[in-house]
Amino acid sequence: MLDPLLLQAGRGGSVAGAVIVFVVNLLIGAVGIHTGARLIVDRDVGYGRAVFTALVGALVWAVVAFFLGWIPLLGPILALVAWVGVINWQYPGGWGSAVAIGFVAWLVAALVLYALAVIGLFEFSAFGIPGA
Repeated sequence: MLDPLLLQAGRGGSVAGAVIVFVVNLLIGAVGIHTGARLIVDRDVGYGRAVFTALVGALVWAVVAFFLGWIPLLGPILALVAWVGVINWQYPGGWGSAVAIGFVAWLVAALVLYALAVIGLFEFSAFGIPGA
């Protein structure tokens, strides 16, 4: 059986444990984005694009949050807009579709992470989906 601590990098784990957490979180984020894109764009846009979007979106979110996150209310909003901008860049349909894809992605990632937390395999976080 998998030890729940195996998937928790922040608790004195090894580099291998951190890599496992990163990959699992990235894949969960990509599942959320892919599901959102399939529901909103209504065509197969590829899982690889979802992985790329999750990775780039997380990096853009982190950079914007690092430089502007200290501004109360505005900083986190700008980071979220930057993340939605990455989705808009990767998927057709404009900003409205990107917001909808982002919301569905957040919801799907939160549900998957909650299910994994309930069975004791994972902590509640996802790479590539802000707030999940």
